[in-house]
Amino acid sequence: MRKQPSSVPVSPVDGAPRSVHSASPLKTVLAYLALTKPNIIVLLLVTTLAGMLAAGRGSVSWQVALITLLAGYLCAGGASTLNSWLDRDIDQLMDRTRKRPLPASRVRDTSALIYGIALGAISIWLFAVYVNVLSAALSAIAFVYYVFFYSWYLKRRTPQNIVVGGAAGAFPPLIGWTAVTGTLEPAAVFLFLIIFFWTPPHAWALALLTKEDYARAQVPMLPVVSGDKETTSQMLIYTWYMLGVTLLPAALGLFGWLYLGSALVLGLPFLQMAYAVHHDPSEKRVRRLYKYSTLYLSLIFLGLVLDRVWFVG
Repeated sequence: MRKQPSSVPVSPVDGAPRSVHSASPLKTVLAYLALTKPNIIVLLLVTTLAGMLAAGRGSVSWQVALITLLAGYLCAGGASTLNSWLDRDIDQLMDRTRKRPLPASRVRDTSALIYGIALGAISIWLFAVYVNVLSAALSAIAFVYYVFFYSWYLKRRTPQNIVVGGAAGAFPPLIGWTAVTGTLEPAAVFLFLIIFFWTPPHAWALALLTKEDYARAQVPMLPVVSGDKETTSQMLIYTWYMLGVTLLPAALGLFGWLYLGSALVLGLPFLQMAYAVHHDPSEKRVRRLYKYSTLYLSLIFLGLVLDRVWFVG
């Protein structure tokens, strides 16, 4: 069983209680903002907005768009905060995360817990009252899935944590779509699937770059458990899955030729990089694939939106 972190802040070295540093109001606000991991949320909001624009074929009420993006930020931010609360013990051990607000003692553990729950609750309320019940339900599922199923249960138990847990990050375009239409449609499901199959090669590229951190924290990420060769093999397999999933909706007539062209032009370089990393998982190649994967997701959703606006009747 996973050992839950103590509610008392402790030093990763000697187990001694740590105190929260006093700070100016501005630094405190910035610390709470950092708990929401805004650099990650930006990409989630891009896919949310793309889902809205695709559903509305470019025409979306600014009120609905504003509330959906705000509520989406609060939902993702609350989930990220609770993820940080659950991971505060291992974050102290990892170079990449030890400067986050909780391990750096800029926010109290209990305050972060309350803050994360409050953000999630406000988000679901905003969706239910000002958008629609379906979007509220999807946001609640995404929130619970990420916090409990991925962060609390999967992350420290299996090297497949990214594959199963990555579904949480695929909800934003679904939520954006339903915010406009109030219904789930096959085209919206493909938006979910694109991100679901994109997540493993993207996340495992980062895991390859930070595997020493994960090993030190005893988190069973795939590179730590199975090594670079198996990880790059899995990355290549999921890149093939991703490419196939991106082409399928065009074959079914859900999206048009502009989207199909975008999927090919963007997907083939992704596949080439995955083959290159599988052949030689050097830091330079892995980092290149990781950076491209982020750009890829934004651009393919842009191509999707333009296709829906201009070419699909």
